[in-house]
Amino acid sequence: MSPFAFHYGPRLVSGAGAAARIGKWIAPGPALFVTDRQVLALGLADAALDGLRAGGRTITLFDAVEADPSRATLEAAVAAGHAAGAASVIGFGGGSPMDVAKLAAYLLGSGDDLDAIWGIGQARGTGLPLVLVPTTAGTGSEATPVAILTLPGDEKRGVSAPALIAGHAVLDPLLTLGLPRTITAATGMDAMVHAIEAYTSAYLKNPLSDMLAREALRLLAGNLPAACETPDDIAARSAMLLGAHLAGVAFANAPVAGVHALAYPLGGRFHVPHGLSNVLMLPHVLGFNMEAAMPLYAELGTIVDPALAGLGRQAQAAGLVEALRRMSVRAGMPQHLRDVGVAAADLDGLAADAMRQERLLRNNPRPIALADARLLYEAAL
Repeated sequence: MSPFAFHYGPRLVSGAGAAARIGKWIAPGPALFVTDRQVLALGLADAALDGLRAGGRTITLFDAVEADPSRATLEAAVAAGHAAGAASVIGFGGGSPMDVAKLAAYLLGSGDDLDAIWGIGQARGTGLPLVLVPTTAGTGSEATPVAILTLPGDEKRGVSAPALIAGHAVLDPLLTLGLPRTITAATGMDAMVHAIEAYTSAYLKNPLSDMLAREALRLLAGNLPAACETPDDIAARSAMLLGAHLAGVAFANAPVAGVHALAYPLGGRFHVPHGLSNVLMLPHVLGFNMEAAMPLYAELGTIVDPALAGLGRQAQAAGLVEALRRMSVRAGMPQHLRDVGVAAADLDGLAADAMRQERLLRNNPRPIALADARLLYEAAL
């Protein structure tokens, strides 16, 4: 066995109603609560905020996080934390609020400058205590050391460092009940992409990440239909949250690759939700990777569709791609880039943007050059 290192991530608390008890896991003193306006409007944060206030906590609410959050949004969150004298940070919502909370907690605690920590392993200070609470079963951000911002020019840029890992992650299925079918499907398939790319990552793939990726995919594929079709199924919602978390721990150790590298420009330029961006590029990137990753895709194919178990490896690998396509169609998700506003004239720019994602591209099982990226976008159009 080759040498490897593995980081398990935050301490995990899971269960219906757990979000109402987050005061147990934050430091004494004022807390910065980072979320977005939709989460507040839906009442998802009510129990958590009520529990904190009932416990005598002073809460500064920052709800200005947008999809694909900007540097300006992060800086505003940090300013709010400074003004409040925050002793801890809570990130509550989807991937965007959690990413902003991770960076805000780090910058508030360390005093570092954002421009000094871009990339991998540059954030070496100590952030404020951090609790993350996801409201979708998808991003896995509560488990990872990664945070992504959208910079001017629609460039996605990230920070990846152990210092960003939360002290606690809280999985409460009650927060995901009643999510619209399209959001449930897109976020669930985003988590499946995390598991698939971690399992086939060319960089830092290891036995523990493999184990978690397989179990994540089993939970996600086995429960996504029920979560979509019976939105109040607590058992299915719990399994989806756990699957997304396990996929997050897997890709925190064995990083994601080409699907994400080509998905990010769609979010940056066209504001396509991240999960949907991944779904749109998934079959094309997997097809491109097939010559390098076919045996691994075959193993995953039998998890997603057990009916593939008796077939040959090539059929199992192809069956994985087809099963994922069927899931997205069944959920009513767009199948082409043109469905989200992309035109042929946009493909060169998208391909150029994808080449900036060197942190992700190096993990792909098959190298993706500029011309390859252009052809993949064209195939997805």
